[in-house]
Amino acid sequence: MEREQGRGRGRESGGGEGYLDGYAEILSTVCATGRRLTRAELDGLRDRGERAAEAGIGLRELVRAQLSAAREVQGELPRERQRHVLAAVEQAVDAFAAGHERAQRLAVRQEEAMRREFIDDLLYGRSDLGRLAQRAERFGLLLSHAHAVAVAQGPEPYGDGFPVSRDVEASLLARFGARRILLTTKDGRLICIAPADEPEVLSHFAKRAYAATDGGLVAIGRPHAGAGGVVHSYEEALNALDLAGRMNLDGPVLYAADLMVFPVLLRDRQAMADLVRTVLDPLRGARGGARPLLDTLTAYFDAGCVTTEAARRLALSVRAMTYRLDRIHRLTGADPGDPTQRYTLQTAVIGARLLGWPDAEL
Repeated sequence: MEREQGRGRGRESGGGEGYLDGYAEILSTVCATGRRLTRAELDGLRDRGERAAEAGIGLRELVRAQLSAAREVQGELPRERQRHVLAAVEQAVDAFAAGHERAQRLAVRQEEAMRREFIDDLLYGRSDLGRLAQRAERFGLLLSHAHAVAVAQGPEPYGDGFPVSRDVEASLLARFGARRILLTTKDGRLICIAPADEPEVLSHFAKRAYAATDGGLVAIGRPHAGAGGVVHSYEEALNALDLAGRMNLDGPVLYAADLMVFPVLLRDRQAMADLVRTVLDPLRGARGGARPLLDTLTAYFDAGCVTTEAARRLALSVRAMTYRLDRIHRLTGADPGDPTQRYTLQTAVIGARLLGWPDAEL
């Protein structure tokens, strides 16, 4: 027994053996009687497996140390008792593994919670910038550099661990490896944060997200420096998605830099509302209301003021399209074909789409 206790104390020196104190004694006692391990013994082994995981010792190293100890014990047992060693080791390994896995699951949950808290703070700008920059390095970002943010949305919400998220992440890792890229989800959308000097990352993300979401829409904010720059780029991408919904903009990829005119137009919301009411309110007097004629103007301007193309988009004859344009001219007093008056009409039509007119009262 003294020899066994000395052997147990020797294993405290480090590695997997450092968590086998008393293990040889347990095996010897179990094999001497043929009994199963007690609950207290199993609980103790689970605790040691958990502490080993917390210390960074892998399960393979632990199992190897246990088997080595078991061979020593088996060699000292009478032949008739050796048959009990395998059953005892099986129970012990299972207990060690259970504790080790428990610690690993807890560590993963803690890491996920820290990551989610960091992402929330980063995208909402709620934390001290200096501390945020320090935390960012843990997740692969250098906030002293400029970053751009891409946001993808599909027909349904997505979260971390969803097949869509895993597919996009696997594709990015396979293509770019361990570069300073952060892929996450927020409010059901996929989000990718990448260095501004590597635009190919966000281009690839947009391509894969579009495919994975079965034709979703991706918006990319402009590059900005610092932690506040990430928030700014993220908000630009969200605004671009919002504009896409209001303006029926074609995807699959929208760049905030290409849409800067729309926030400018809405900067003075009251002035825009006045313009819409002044120019377009007469359309309410048409048969069927303002909506058909507003859609006519939208198609006309989106087609580059080409009547035949606008008629095709609306599934109308050219004659019917021409009649509608003439009706708009008579109701509003503005000629869509006149370059000067066309600009006023087009600006009012953009304002109507942005403000939800005529469905919403201005």
